[in-house]
Amino acid sequence: MLMISPKMASGAQEKQFTQSLLSFFIYNPTLGPREGEEEKKILFYHPSEVEKNEKIRNVGLCEAIVQFTRTFCPTKPAKSLHTQKNRQFFFEPEEHFWIVMVVRNPMIEKPNKDGKPPTIEYQEEEILDTVYGAVVRQCYSMYKLFNGTFGRAMEAGGVELLIQKLEKFFYRYLQTLHLQSCDLLDVFGGISFFPLDKMTYLKIQSFVNRVEESLSLIKYTSFLYNDQLIWSGLEQDDMRILYKYLTTSLFPRHSEPELAGRDSPLRPEVTGNLLHYGRFLTGPTNLKDPEAKFRFPKIFVSAEDGYEELHLIVYKAMSAAACFMISASVELTRDFCEQLDSLVGPQLTLLASDICEQFTINRRISGPEKEPQFKFIYFNHMNLAEKSTIHMRKTASVCLTSVHPDLMKILGDINCDFARVDEDEEIIVKAMTDYWVVGKKSDQRELYVILNQKNANLIEVNEEVKRLCATQFNNIFFLD
Repeated sequence: MLMISPKMASGAQEKQFTQSLLSFFIYNPTLGPREGEEEKKILFYHPSEVEKNEKIRNVGLCEAIVQFTRTFCPTKPAKSLHTQKNRQFFFEPEEHFWIVMVVRNPMIEKPNKDGKPPTIEYQEEEILDTVYGAVVRQCYSMYKLFNGTFGRAMEAGGVELLIQKLEKFFYRYLQTLHLQSCDLLDVFGGISFFPLDKMTYLKIQSFVNRVEESLSLIKYTSFLYNDQLIWSGLEQDDMRILYKYLTTSLFPRHSEPELAGRDSPLRPEVTGNLLHYGRFLTGPTNLKDPEAKFRFPKIFVSAEDGYEELHLIVYKAMSAAACFMISASVELTRDFCEQLDSLVGPQLTLLASDICEQFTINRRISGPEKEPQFKFIYFNHMNLAEKSTIHMRKTASVCLTSVHPDLMKILGDINCDFARVDEDEEIIVKAMTDYWVVGKKSDQRELYVILNQKNANLIEVNEEVKRLCATQFNNIFFLD
């Protein structure tokens, strides 16, 4: 991405370029061990138009770096390599399979007088290893969610099948990577939970139990409202990556006008005497279409004996979405989908309406939303719960934050410091822009606060953070 900022009285302009993806490749050194067979190691390479010898040279260099660093610490090979122009990230998700991502450092192009070529300054310290290391791990997790492990593809159809699957998946997925938007939330990979009162939560649990009892094919169910999770029957790590797919890819593709309560501009489906607004987000777009296809995406989740393959049915009514997972060995028919639609549609519509009404009442009680004096990010490592008042919107293509990128980098730096030690601690930073940035780590929880108080001192900042903890996190224990 290019940003231009006016500089100098002469009218010459300084150009700023944000970080961008230079290359992304996957290789296995055991597949081409002899000289002359180097190309066989490469399973995927982006951009594909790069000349063959350059691909072999780049992969060989990464292989050499990894092997060289193993001599110092055999159990912990290199994770990243810093150079003036770019940053390389290495990840070995399965034995002998390496994923490498090369990111160009942000740079500033400064014009020169007398017609000389512009001077380029690379901003080497602007990229955080923790953030982009997490992005590489996310790439693998997303591939594994829809395709299973690399090893599984090798067993099923050898190298040819694996290459085919990698090209099909990463060709599309890499287009959705917006590296300039990556930040601390990518490191956490957390889940935003929707706050609910006990009665409404019990209604949702009752709904899930009724559906699973009526449609015994359903193995797992997850329930979301407004892109926030309420209930899930999946393992945490599986739900974490499925949640990312739903909220940054599937839901934005099917966005609709926000529906408040039972009043809706959309024409509802009529089932018996009940109106309902239910529809499939995966599978058939229209059940009444005689040509409708009843194919659903398949996902892989962890099971006792490794993993299991499931059909993913995502069904939405207004702002509520239910994900139903059914064994991939079962063939899903029109009858089953019609049965699910008539059972789930009316109930999900009523539940969505109840949640919306409850949410509206709670907001009325708490009063109008004012611009908070402080912005924060909270993350709990135990249940993956995250909450941010800094991010206004985060999808695959855009991440709108309400603070300057320099402050986001300070948050990332504090997180790096926390990761180095196991003890609970607190870090307070005064930024050049007069903002105060506070990081607290306590009992598997992390809280990052940004305060806009120019003339405050350390004691006042500390009191302000205590006040925030008392109002926003009164039921959570933070060490002082």
